[in-house]
Amino acid sequence: MLADYHLHTHNSDDSKVKMYEYVEKALNIGFDELCFTDHKDYDVNDLNGIEEKKYLKEYNEVLDKYGNNISIKLGAEFGMQIFNIDKFEKLFKSLPLDFVLLSFHTVDKKMLWNKDFFEGRTQKEYNERYYQEIIDVTKIYKNYSVLGHLDLVRRYDETYYPFEKVKDFIAEILKQIIKDGKGLEVNTSCFRYKIPDLTPSVDILKLYKDLGGEILTLGSDSHSIEHFGAKIADVQKQLLEIGFKTFYTFDKMLPIEHDLI
Repeated sequence: MLADYHLHTHNSDDSKVKMYEYVEKALNIGFDELCFTDHKDYDVNDLNGIEEKKYLKEYNEVLDKYGNNISIKLGAEFGMQIFNIDKFEKLFKSLPLDFVLLSFHTVDKKMLWNKDFFEGRTQKEYNERYYQEIIDVTKIYKNYSVLGHLDLVRRYDETYYPFEKVKDFIAEILKQIIKDGKGLEVNTSCFRYKIPDLTPSVDILKLYKDLGGEILTLGSDSHSIEHFGAKIADVQKQLLEIGFKTFYTFDKMLPIEHDLI
């Protein structure tokens, strides 16, 4: 079973790929399922993302054309901040979503990718502030499926902050999502960003397993057609080595269990 659960199309501001292009690529390389997870980031300059009617129309068109040949799910990536939860709740109710990635691209209205969030903070301060934001949101917001690229802060950091120094923050997050029946995304973009670890890290995945966590999805975080499905089969094998036996897909926000390779 091969499924890519993190895909950005031209409905995101940072991609030009049409939905049908991903579907045809999935069919060509033998994938069983894919889920579109276009961005929505409120209160961020120059980022708009999903327009509900347009998004749903294109999804229904590819579903009608290809749905008998491959499983195609409708998802979204919510780039949430603690103060705009209500906006995302309205978006959630406006679309028939199968799956929601809850992600944190921006904290305190400052984006990670351009390093605005890092300015004026020590490495300890910005790491702790990032994880505290996730703690605060997950205590309140529940209409999501998995946390996207949990340790995203590492992607943009010049040196990796030691896991042990934020372990207590991460453990609190993991305990909360396990309690709520949520999961983690394993994001295979770590390979193209040349991160010498999985995303989230093997340390986080082991802690998640030790705490009783089971729900994992796999996604390429693709913004271009050549990245679709990248390393997903390889990462399934790595997850087996860590001790996981299964991964998950979603239908109408309900998790579906599958055996790893």
